[in-house]
Amino acid sequence: MLKLPRKTLIKLAVVASLVLFLSYSLIHLKNPVQKTFKPQLSLVSLLKREIGGLIFYHRNMVEKETLQSAVDSLRSRLFDSREIYLDNARLKGLLAFKQKSGLRLVPARIIGRSPDSWSSSATIDKGKNNGIKRGMVAISPRGLVGRVAEAGDSTSKILLINDPSLGVSTIVQRSRQEGLVNGTLGSSLIMRYLPKDADIVIGDVIVTSGLSQVYPKGLLVGRAVNIGSDLSGLNRYAIIKPAVDCSSIEELLVIIP
Repeated sequence: MLKLPRKTLIKLAVVASLVLFLSYSLIHLKNPVQKTFKPQLSLVSLLKREIGGLIFYHRNMVEKETLQSAVDSLRSRLFDSREIYLDNARLKGLLAFKQKSGLRLVPARIIGRSPDSWSSSATIDKGKNNGIKRGMVAISPRGLVGRVAEAGDSTSKILLINDPSLGVSTIVQRSRQEGLVNGTLGSSLIMRYLPKDADIVIGDVIVTSGLSQVYPKGLLVGRAVNIGSDLSGLNRYAIIKPAVDCSSIEELLVIIP
């Protein structure tokens, strides 16, 4: 067994005593020190918290702006994709209708509308260069749209069915009752010159009669939604909801005779 020198043992005892004393002193001095420096420590903690808050606020703000920019970009791309999808769906519908109709049809897109409030017309992106002439009929897969009022080389003006100056010879599909349909500049049409005993009821389908050389027979015009009598009481009229919403149509087909 190793025997340490007496001097070494004395030194180890002194060191051990100092360690015990310091440990004891630190334990009893902890609370007084904390109480003495508590205000300073609280201020340091507050400053640390506020500085951290500012740093994190700025970082979060930057992240929020980045995320918002990404969301806006995705929304824009989604909107563009939706528009392309709807355009393709409409064009496919026009193509399918053209193929099965048996008519010579020229598809066209509406590129302008009448700026005034006393007429209803639209400008299309097809004209004489595409075989379109004044007087030709414009339709959509839903029904009658109007008639070509003017034809330029590359554009044409379409007088829409809800224009008051446009008159269409029509019949009630069920009873074959004849009448003349005019526009009202609104969302409805009016079927005039019906006799007092005309066989027409709400819900009847109205189509072109084919009695004039302008409109082919059997084109869907609309459906009767109300029936009344004129002031003389000798004739009746019918309010027609058009098959085609002229305010929202974007593409149409022009019939080439």
